[in-house]
Amino acid sequence: MKRLELISLKLKNFKGIKSFVLDANGDTEVLGDNGTGKSTLFDAENWLLFDKDSQNKKEFAIKTLDFKGNEIHNLDHEVEGTFRLENKEINLRKVYREKWTRKRGSATQEFDGHTVDYFIDGVPVKKKEYTDKVSQIIDEGVFKLLTSPTYFNEHLKWQERRNILLKVCGDISEEDVIASNKKLGELTKILGDRSIEDHKLVIAAKKKDINKELEMIPVRIDEINHNLPDINGINVKEIKNKIAKTKDLIENKEDQISRIRNGGEFAELQKKLREVEGQLLDIKNKHNAENQDKVSAKQSLFYEIKNAISQTEHQISNQQRRIRSNEEDIKVFDGKRDRLRNQYFEVEKREHSIVLPEHDENCSTCGQALPQEEIEQAHQRAKEQYEAAVAQFNLNKSKELEEIKKQGHSLKAQSEEREKDSKEANEAIAKLEETLKQQEVDINQVQSDIESLKANTTSINDNEEYVAKFKESQQLEQQIKEVQANVQSSIDGAQSEITDLRGQIKEYELDLAKVDQHKQSEKRVQELEDRQKELAAEYAELEKELFLAEEFIRAKVNLLEEKINSKFQYARFKLFETQINGGLNEVCETTFDGVPYGSGLNNAARINVGLDIINTLSEHYEFAAPIFIDNAEAVTKLIDTKAQTIALIVSEKDKSLRVESKSKEAVLV
Repeated sequence: MKRLELISLKLKNFKGIKSFVLDANGDTEVLGDNGTGKSTLFDAENWLLFDKDSQNKKEFAIKTLDFKGNEIHNLDHEVEGTFRLENKEINLRKVYREKWTRKRGSATQEFDGHTVDYFIDGVPVKKKEYTDKVSQIIDEGVFKLLTSPTYFNEHLKWQERRNILLKVCGDISEEDVIASNKKLGELTKILGDRSIEDHKLVIAAKKKDINKELEMIPVRIDEINHNLPDINGINVKEIKNKIAKTKDLIENKEDQISRIRNGGEFAELQKKLREVEGQLLDIKNKHNAENQDKVSAKQSLFYEIKNAISQTEHQISNQQRRIRSNEEDIKVFDGKRDRLRNQYFEVEKREHSIVLPEHDENCSTCGQALPQEEIEQAHQRAKEQYEAAVAQFNLNKSKELEEIKKQGHSLKAQSEEREKDSKEANEAIAKLEETLKQQEVDINQVQSDIESLKANTTSINDNEEYVAKFKESQQLEQQIKEVQANVQSSIDGAQSEITDLRGQIKEYELDLAKVDQHKQSEKRVQELEDRQKELAAEYAELEKELFLAEEFIRAKVNLLEEKINSKFQYARFKLFETQINGGLNEVCETTFDGVPYGSGLNNAARINVGLDIINTLSEHYEFAAPIFIDNAEAVTKLIDTKAQTIALIVSEKDKSLRVESKSKEAVLV
């Protein structure tokens, strides 16, 4: 286990303490009257390490105040602590300073906030380096748990306390709980992959839904019964017989109407009218067909010529595109020929710049004149080289000129070929345009013929046969109207009787609908009553599962509290409480000798219970840190701890802080 020990703590202008040095030699007592600054020592250590006071507040008054309660400016407020960790000393220092700045144009300085300087072993460092160093020593949350007997019970929420205990002592698996009680055997199958808490939530949700549905079933049944139709005096069999007889009467009346309408003279006249109307249609079709055949023949010829004109125009367009393409190619060829012509003139004017080399007639080594024979040989070689270079230049020039001429002839031939092709295209266009002129003459003639045929078409009303038949049809229609006028009164009477009979059928069917609605309602009531029984059975099963779940929790409570309490010498923990309805509610309450920490436990017991908790947490975290015990005068004897203790004791006679070194005694009050 690592052990962090406070060697000394120096305060300067910190929370009203102008200057004080706490030299801690192992376990230490700090005595002083109320208001002398005992708790400030614990605040100073916490601020030095974590920027907070002993109450875990980040915002608290560090600066010294005057007798009126105003801050005294231009003072440095600092805390320096020397610690021993694993036989190695560490010195930490923080200085809280005011920041004053002089704005441009002002003769006086203005207060502009605060700065904090950080030092490790006397070396100035950045804040991050400082906080990293502290976190390497110990985590802030763990440090506070291990240095204040009241922190666990008075500063943490019960959920946080419970989580810490479960981490320190270990939870108990569901399998172990079920194995501890045979009654819980069914839970394994019931739970499946769910946890107990999740299954309780599922049960609660299902029970809520079932209760809601059960509450609504009587309402629905009452609503159905309230809306049941009155079927007293309704005989279904008798009503169906009446409906059948009424339908027969309606059918008889409809037959009667049909017979009236299809009477002898009326039927004969209608038959003759249909024949005459058919003959009128035949005459009209024949008349229209004769005119249409002539027009259709001319229209077919019109579209044939029009199609031929489109083809001729398309061919002319193709030949025109052919000519434009040739003209563009010729432009390109002419441009290339112009460039070649300029290139030819430039090459032809080109002259060589070869110089006949001169040979030194003296020896390059000794400077003496060379023999005449050697001089002549050297001149001859130079002359031959010169002539060969000139000949090669002329040969290259001749080849280049020949190549330019060859390219020019090729381009000229291509231009002539395009011109020839354009000439052929122009000739083709001329022939096509002659053809197009003739086609336009032909189509105009056909169009004129069509218009003439349409203008000379005779109207159907000029057809004598058609006019005679039309008069015959009008006479027949008039005769039919006269016959109909005589029989209409008989038909209207029969139709009125049919309307009355159909009204009777609707009334009979309404009675049958009441009977059907009554049966459906009774069926729905039975379904709701059956559902009520199903829900009651489901609810009973859920109650059984809930009982097993709570039995499981009770078993777990006993095992868990026993396991956790076994880790502590004096402190005991109540992790669950029984509710009025018999259910269990999670809590985390510390007790000593059956007395709850929060009600009835005296200060001495609270401090020693806190030290007991620190002992167990120190074992878990494998770390011991200096414990500040405030109001230590309340404890006759402190229990033994593996950590250094600094007892803060109220002593009325000590008007300033006094430090004493003490040894420990492992006794509980």
